[in-house]
Amino acid sequence: MTDDYTREAGGAAIGARLRRLSAAFDGDATRVYAALGIAFEQRWYGVLNQIALRGPATVGELATTLRITHVSVSQTRQSLEKAGLVVTQPDDEDARRKRLALTPAGQALVDRLTPLWDVFADAALALDAEAGGLAIALDRVDDALARRSLFDRIMDRAKAP
Repeated sequence: MTDDYTREAGGAAIGARLRRLSAAFDGDATRVYAALGIAFEQRWYGVLNQIALRGPATVGELATTLRITHVSVSQTRQSLEKAGLVVTQPDDEDARRKRLALTPAGQALVDRLTPLWDVFADAALALDAEAGGLAIALDRVDDALARRSLFDRIMDRAKAP
């Protein structure tokens, strides 16, 4: 795609392209798991990986770490619990909070997937290098939006005469 395409399509092109790329990544990951005979939903990765790396965690902790909504983590939790991969436990420090922990089946799946996840990471690093450092550019966009939302940027211009 060229700069002319981006200018012609307007700012909406960024969101549409990111959605398209995300769908392509998720679709290819799903195809990999299916081709290898592994029952795994790509949306589980972030939550499952964080619990595997850091141990039991609350929905809020996971949402903060993954930079996604509580609702998204809660929906993933429900799916992971239904699959028998995580269980909710009381928090030792605060009985009102619940922590998500791997079940033995969840740990077994993580153990099986860890080498594959390393291959995914290698492929992603190679793609990032081929694309000229996309991850760094995305970090800059993430930081810019944290400083000032797209909503605020648009509303400031929309109010101008």
